Amino acid sequence: MIKEEKIVISFDLDYTLINNKKGIVNSFNYALRKFNLPEVNKKIIHKMIGTPLNEMFTRFTDIEPSELSRTFREYYTAKGIYQSKLLSGSKSVLKELKVHGFTLGVITSKKQNIARKITEYLEIESFFDFILGESDSIKSKLDPYLTNFLRETYPENKFIIIGDHPKDAMLAKNLNSLFIGVLTGFHSTHQLEQARNQKDQTIIVKEIKKISAELIKTFLQNSNPEN
Repeated sequence: MIKEEKIVISFDLDYTLINNKKGIVNSFNYALRKFNLPEVNKKIIHKMIGTPLNEMFTRFTDIEPSELSRTFREYYTAKGIYQSKLLSGSKSVLKELKVHGFTLGVITSKKQNIARKITEYLEIESFFDFILGESDSIKSKLDPYLTNFLRETYPENKFIIIGDHPKDAMLAKNLNSLFIGVLTGFHSTHQLEQARNQKDQTIIVKEIKKISAELIKTFLQNSNPEN
């Protein structure tokens, strides 16, 4: 059995640890209004959360998405961040895993500086050894730079990726790591398992509060990733 300090557990933010639907919807429609574009129904936006922002905007307009994303972040940094809240049990899970000696981190599609501000506002930043998001170096969760960075920073560690989105599962696949999918987003068990494409390296839980140190240890004992 690998010691806990040799295990790196990385969490997604939206729909995994936090609910920031209100802030994202308000920011998205704020940007559309600023460019005299029609607002989008909140339920449509909800289903896109976790998708890179530029990609979200290209689904509705031919306007340069970086301009819309910049306007989105004007509202989001001023107000949207503070409309976020933790999903039930998030802080308790982080506290338990930290007490057991696991290395914890965040990997998100959000801008890295915004992700840090959110974790500060929600008072969970202290649980994390790293917070990684979109930056000059990292373009997405599937950027080769990200996987190389993790392997170089934690060369003798096993990784566990936790998230609600197929891209989280694909990141786990790129790392040849274990994946825990949570169903608090808009993706099914089948979609998450298919994205990881290796059932013995995947477990699916209904929500974040179902995760525990005991579940992690059992998962590791029953799996044998090569990374």
